[in-house]
Parts: sequence; structure tokens; C-alpha cells
Amino acid sequence: MSTILYIVLEIVVVIIVLAFVAPKNYNVYRSISINKPLSAVFNYLKLINNQDNWSPWAEKDPNMTKTFSGIDGEVGYVSAWVGNKEVGEGEQEITGIIENEVIQSQLRFLKPFKSTADAYLKVAKDRNGTLVTWGFSGEHKFPVSIFMLFMNMDKTVGKDFEYGLNKLQKILEH
Repeated sequence: MSTILYIVLEIVVVIIVLAFVAPKNYNVYRSISINKPLSAVFNYLKLINNQDNWSPWAEKDPNMTKTFSGIDGEVGYVSAWVGNKEVGEGEQEITGIIENEVIQSQLRFLKPFKSTADAYLKVAKDRNGTLVTWGFSGEHKFPVSIFMLFMNMDKTVGKDFEYGLNKLQKILEH
């Protein structure tokens, strides 16, 4: 009996140590320069429904079911989706807009696991036109935080951001 107790105690200690060293927060973002005036880029980005044209997740499940409430491009607008295993289920709500600077939204994931993240699309003038930065940040809660020791969120989601931004650039420049 003491051997089993010793093993259980070791497992508990390992879990506590892993929970202590696991990353608690994340901030993933990518940027791209688009050869278009800032106001034109911002007005396109402000409409969540335009994301279906360039978001990599729209491609991962072209048959996902979407519902909307509110006025697109205004604070309070919600785009909800139910999709396949790759895109899951959730919703995105516009939570803040600073004209010609940033569109802030909250992502609420329901499946495959519940979590929330703060997303943003920022624009700034640069020498080629407009610099667009797309990102999101949030917290890893236990026990998900332990899994993040074995997954690099920046590399995983960053690739999707790069793909989407390149597609956005092609759409807006042509």
C-alpha cells in the first residue's frame, strides 16, 4: 500500500511543478504591409463578415454554420459559428473600435474546449501604405496550461495569421 501512496504522491508533485512552470499567458501576432491607404484598409477590416474572405479558418470549414447579431462594423456585433473539428464552435464580438487605429474583439471558444481570447486588428501608416497587425492574447488556465508546455502557440497560430494576412494583402491590393 505504501508503494501506491508514494507513486500517487510523486504524480501529484509532478503535476504541481508542471502547473507552476507552465505558461500562463499568450500573445500571438503577425504584421504585414498593404499597399493601400490606411482608411480603406481599416474600413475593410472593421467588417467581421469580410474575414470570411481571408481568414484561414473559413477555408478549413467552408460549410460551417454562421449566425450574426447586431450591425457589422459596430461595437456589440457578434458573429457565431459552428463548424467541423478544425474550427470548433464559438463566437466573436466586436468590443472596441478606435477609428483608423484598432478593432478589438473577444473570441469565445465553446468547442472543442471553452476559452476566451482578446483579439485585435491594428493599422498604422508605413512607407508602403498600411501596416496591419493581427493578434490575440489570453490566459491558459489549469490544466490547459500544462499542455502548453508541449505546444508552441506562437508557431501554431502564427502560421495561420501569416497565411490570412498574405491572403488579405492579395485581396486589398488587387
